[in-house]
Amino acid sequence: MTMTMNIRMKQVAAAALISFGAIGAAQAQKAEVIHWWTSGGEAAAIKEFATMYTKAGGTWVDTPIAGGGGAQARTVMANRTMGGDAPTAAQYNYGKQYEEIIKEGLLNDLDDVAKKGNWDKLLPEKIRNAVKVNGKYFAVPVNLHNENWVWFNKAVLAKAGAKEPTNMDEMFAAMDKVKAAGGVVPLALGGQGWQEGITFRGVLLATGGQDLYLKTFKDKDASTPGFRKAVETFKKLKGYVDPGSPGRDWNLATGMVIEGKAAFQMMGDWAKGEFVNAGKTAGKEYGCFMAGGPKMPYAIGGDVFVFPKQKSADSAAAQKKLAEMMISPEGQVAFNNKKGSIPIRTDVDTSKMDICAQAGVQAIKENRLLQSDNELLSPDAKGAFEDAVSKYWNSSQSADDAIKSMAVALKR
Repeated sequence: MTMTMNIRMKQVAAAALISFGAIGAAQAQKAEVIHWWTSGGEAAAIKEFATMYTKAGGTWVDTPIAGGGGAQARTVMANRTMGGDAPTAAQYNYGKQYEEIIKEGLLNDLDDVAKKGNWDKLLPEKIRNAVKVNGKYFAVPVNLHNENWVWFNKAVLAKAGAKEPTNMDEMFAAMDKVKAAGGVVPLALGGQGWQEGITFRGVLLATGGQDLYLKTFKDKDASTPGFRKAVETFKKLKGYVDPGSPGRDWNLATGMVIEGKAAFQMMGDWAKGEFVNAGKTAGKEYGCFMAGGPKMPYAIGGDVFVFPKQKSADSAAAQKKLAEMMISPEGQVAFNNKKGSIPIRTDVDTSKMDICAQAGVQAIKENRLLQSDNELLSPDAKGAFEDAVSKYWNSSQSADDAIKSMAVALKR
């Protein structure tokens, strides 16, 4: 055997070892991720994370669970974790949704990843506080959503002779013109409890701003004149909604605006992912404004991923790798440009963001962040409040009785 052949064989053997090691690492970095992003825009966004993780040598196992604003996915996550079959990572919202499984000792903390990534300085204070529990990081934030956006079809408004609105009063005037013109639904609404809840909170902010919002959800006070006005204004919207609303998924309502079958939708900025997925451009085919106007506080909402404890050390390595990738500048821009949300870090390139996202980033820079009802209410109280809102919307209940029911729900 010649020296050249020996060298060649060693090179082949080394390559084989490297390849084997890579395969072994990939198998060790298999990550099952539970989430509820199943619409076109959402699926395109989570695919960005999956592609990055795969390129980094891992194996992404996608487990999407549709419906209920994430309630079904959270139930599956809780049942599997309690039953000893936890996924590698699971989606939650900011707030108290995952505090119970922390108390049960079922989640890994991310303090070593956070220290390495300097999260204490990287994250805005209110986001930092939203994902820390008892001084420890138990979740990686991946985006910042504002649920109180209004989306509209520019061509529909132009055809009806309506001015493009910048606040809710102007929106009512525009809807009147669309309604008078006929043929198009003024307001597309998905008639599900969580969507009716978002619509109500948008009206609440538009009516009384941050002060009324905090008076309601932080002080748990539903006795103010401003709250009554918000309740009555909310019900006034029903005169602009079509009979097909009950049970409709949010993305189908967004589709109505995209296709020119409806003029407006009040929905979080995840709706923008559907416009992007349909090839539409903000400021060209569609417009947006925050329900309370351009200086409205940005109610902190969005998504995080938590990482249940696993028996395998390899799984812990995969979890750290996922967390580092999700919060990286590259991951943040790629994911949020598809998702419709904005990055949770301000040190990323915003030049390619659309006009709606840039307005959101400006809100962060101006520290116009507001604790959401998810943070201010227990899951039980939030559910009871949305049930009260939904009953009022879907029945002939009086405003007086609705306010009494909402007040009781807030105290739970």
